[in-house]
Amino acid sequence: MFLAIDIGNTHTVLGVYQKSKLISHWRIASSSTVTEKELAALNQTFFVKEKIDMKSIDGVGISSVVPELTETYSAMSKHLFHRTPMIVSSELDLGIHLQYDHPAALGADRICDAIAGYKKYGGPLIIIDFGTATTYDVVGTKGDFLGGVIAPGIATAASALHQRTAKLPNVELQVPPAVLGTNTTNSIQSGILFGALDAAAGMIARLQKEIQKHERKNAAVIATGGFSEFMAEHSSIIRYVEPFLVLDGIRLITERAGKKQKC
Repeated sequence: MFLAIDIGNTHTVLGVYQKSKLISHWRIASSSTVTEKELAALNQTFFVKEKIDMKSIDGVGISSVVPELTETYSAMSKHLFHRTPMIVSSELDLGIHLQYDHPAALGADRICDAIAGYKKYGGPLIIIDFGTATTYDVVGTKGDFLGGVIAPGIATAASALHQRTAKLPNVELQVPPAVLGTNTTNSIQSGILFGALDAAAGMIARLQKEIQKHERKNAAVIATGGFSEFMAEHSSIIRYVEPFLVLDGIRLITERAGKKQKC
């Protein structure tokens, strides 16, 4: 079995694979103050709850955008599973070309999205990850990473609106009864959610024009991340929903790297 750990700015998602099948997953807050012992105790609880023997974990991979947590989770992996985890980065043998001015600056989660998306659907692709940030990543016909876009995430936009205004409340992000809000809560919900949908549609249209220049055909659109199911439900442009694309990418990258070095 294999443990994939996706460390994001807001949440960390852990998934256990039996060969290529994700058999269990859980999500915890990404707290920079958490200790190795606290993480170990918390994750032991999940393994017990899911009835998974920790001794069966023979490989661990980590994708992280929070450097201090990378070290903490690495220490936890060595303590709980006696495994040195494979850390996803642009320096690994990924099997693709990263057409990015500074590949080391490319987030590990975006690398994982690109590799897993191409493995599942081929190319070209537009992969939209609706997380703390909303990222749009473009993968070419041959699987190469062609570039992307970074925008504020849906929850991030809502939180910033609340924090930077004197009277606007922090609202639950659910679909309002109509686009035209007749109270403050519904007005904010409409602006954030319908605004995000229209922003995604506009950005996809712009990216498709760019992709046409390189690939001469439109890209399939994949949504992943916390708001992926909501966005896909309300958008006719998104073709596939893959909530755990980063976890899949971690597994694929670790398998490839593991052929040349032990974890």
